[in-house]
Amino acid sequence: MPAGGRAGSLKDPDVAELFFKDDPEKLFSDLREIGHGSFGAVYFARDVRNSEVVAIKKMSYSGKQSNEKWQDIIKEVRFLQKLRHPNTIQYRGCYLREHTAWLVMEYCLGSASDLLEVHKKPLQEVEIAAVTHGALQGLAYLHSHNMIHRDVKAGNILLSEPGLVKLGDFGSASIMAPANSFVGTPYWMAPEVILAMDEGQYDGKVDVWSLGITCIELAERKPPLFNMNAMSALYHIAQNESPVLQSGHWSEYFRNFVDSCLQKIPQDRPTSEVLLKHRFVLRERPPTVIMDLIQRTKDAVRELDNLQYRKMKKILFQEAPNGPGAEAPEEEEEAEPYMHRAGTLTSLESSHSVPSMSISASSQSSSVNSLADASDNQAIGEKEARAAQAEERKFQQHILGQQKKELAALLEAQKRTYKLRKEQLKEELQENPSTPKREKAEWLLRQHEATRELELRQLQAVQRTRAELTRLQHQTELGNQLEYNKRREQELRQKHAAQVRQQPKSLKKKTNTNKISERNCEKKKKKKKKKKKKKKKKKKKKKKKKKKKKKKKKKKKKKK
Repeated sequence: MPAGGRAGSLKDPDVAELFFKDDPEKLFSDLREIGHGSFGAVYFARDVRNSEVVAIKKMSYSGKQSNEKWQDIIKEVRFLQKLRHPNTIQYRGCYLREHTAWLVMEYCLGSASDLLEVHKKPLQEVEIAAVTHGALQGLAYLHSHNMIHRDVKAGNILLSEPGLVKLGDFGSASIMAPANSFVGTPYWMAPEVILAMDEGQYDGKVDVWSLGITCIELAERKPPLFNMNAMSALYHIAQNESPVLQSGHWSEYFRNFVDSCLQKIPQDRPTSEVLLKHRFVLRERPPTVIMDLIQRTKDAVRELDNLQYRKMKKILFQEAPNGPGAEAPEEEEEAEPYMHRAGTLTSLESSHSVPSMSISASSQSSSVNSLADASDNQAIGEKEARAAQAEERKFQQHILGQQKKELAALLEAQKRTYKLRKEQLKEELQENPSTPKREKAEWLLRQHEATRELELRQLQAVQRTRAELTRLQHQTELGNQLEYNKRREQELRQKHAAQVRQQPKSLKKKTNTNKISERNCEKKKKKKKKKKKKKKKKKKKKKKKKKKKKKKKKKKKKKK
């Protein structure tokens, strides 16, 4: 790849062509964070020009290793520009602002790992087949163009609103095959990637292995060896037999597909093109499998508790006509109560108020080179925290608006039933004015009105107490989130140090050789510095001697 020069430099016309010159803050509105990682953050946003919902991946190229970050951004943009397939994420463009690249892509509801987190159970075999088929079509396209994804996992398989399966996150991808870099997420890595640093190169079949591990992840909620630390898992993948599905209730087609993907020797492993003809993905299934799965997930998100709902609310973002931050219409606060309607959970939740590092099946197994960049994200933490507070207020208003609409509909229904009942009683009174039923009917009317007033008072009291509780909850969350992030960062550093200590010998040799080479370089630099100092000292001594000789000569001349 040609060098892009200094980080952020657009002097090279080939590099300048990759980025739009417009100000992204003027083009995109209503930004709210939906994900966070070592690279930066991903935001929900709306294009001002056509009101299209998009996803924006913000990547900073300032701070440490700025040139390497800039090269990674250029590489990912070039890769995304080449993609033209319904099963890969659609690229909209890239913008630069304040040492940050804004990578704009189509908006997807969530990833396959989000589905596992919402439902708390494995997917059905039909759903796994549909997700796998879509991912496999995307991989076959990449491999036919001599490209490798290198980070296939449930967290990078996305679902769009129309029910399409798409491959995302091409930050680790290789534009050319074969490759030999040690890149990817440990638990999903193919054996030849782990051994490539010692033994040679690999091709697109590494993605087939990762897809097989992803199938096990979707069937068992976690990839194999997930209870180990990353370095021990790498050693086991390279040295031990391939993993298999644990449960016995899966079909023989599914088992055979996973076994085919997880052939230890790359030559025995089928290509993505061959796997597209496998019976597991070609079996008949309803065409609405993915759409039904998405709808089932949306229904499940609405029933989640506060903490989980806050993480997964991005799945519901596209349902609101004006985005997640649509402000509720202004209504009287004290007279408008809100409550639980039967079967509907109404929970006030903040969006991700501060960039969080919660560990899930996808985030715990972040890429091997992700820990080194974690400290760089802290620099922009305060700015994002302020934006997140504003975002939280908007989202609260959005939820309040929905709750008020539901309450208004409920009160209208109560009014209608009350009127109907009242009319029925009046008709009975008119039919029999002389009977004792008249007194009973009047008493019933008064009783009905009194109970209705009591219900309204109770609703108002519930509304006030719930509003106070949610306000206190959000205050404590905002206060505690920053402390949580600091602790999380310390834990990650400690974990990284522990992983380095537990490295297997094959990996330690590589790191040790790197350290030795670094030490040798440092020693050489020190020797050069010492030599320079000695030369300078010698020069100074010679000058002093010359000066002394000159002075002696002058003295002798004066004496003569």
